Amino acid sequence: MSSSEMKIDNPVGTRRRLTRQDRFRQLMDVAWCIVRDEGSDALTLGRLAEKAGVAKPVVYDHFSTRPGLLSALYLEHDARQTEAMDEAIATAEHTLDNVASIIASTYVNCVLAQGREIPGVIAALAGSPELEKMMRDAQGMFMEKCRGLLLPHAGPAGVRPAGLWAMVGAAEALSNAAAKGDIGADEAKAELVEMIKAMALR
Repeated sequence: MSSSEMKIDNPVGTRRRLTRQDRFRQLMDVAWCIVRDEGSDALTLGRLAEKAGVAKPVVYDHFSTRPGLLSALYLEHDARQTEAMDEAIATAEHTLDNVASIIASTYVNCVLAQGREIPGVIAALAGSPELEKMMRDAQGMFMEKCRGLLLPHAGPAGVRPAGLWAMVGAAEALSNAAAKGDIGADEAKAELVEMIKAMALR
């Protein structure tokens, strides 16, 4: 079960004595639920405190600002995607077909696991130059990981930055379309695999 699917059973007015780490996990789970159920615009520190059943200073102690909360959500999603890719790569034969399939599958699966939440978080991040830079830095690390995996299979031109940016754009668009039900998940993955292979062999 993804964090976005977890049920929040801590109603307003109750208090649970949690460790700092457990409280952070609870707040993150509630934040994902707010984005899923009410949209990213509804995610404020005050709303998070209300839904989590804690005092506002507790939330401010963990995130300080709304941008800080949005950053934490995006970075958690990014970390899950990286972990899933690393685990799959560790046990797979490093052929181009396998590498392209792992990149495509882990990207699409992680977006689908968050449902409509991650597109909303990304849209909110894009409204702030500072947060957009954070997101682009994370995308840059993802692209560098993909470049390293694809380089042994690349054609004479190598793996070019423009191709990697095109891959990320396609991955985001296809994953979001699958999350909205416009296309099937398998269709999104298959299309992305072919795009990644063509980009590497160019």
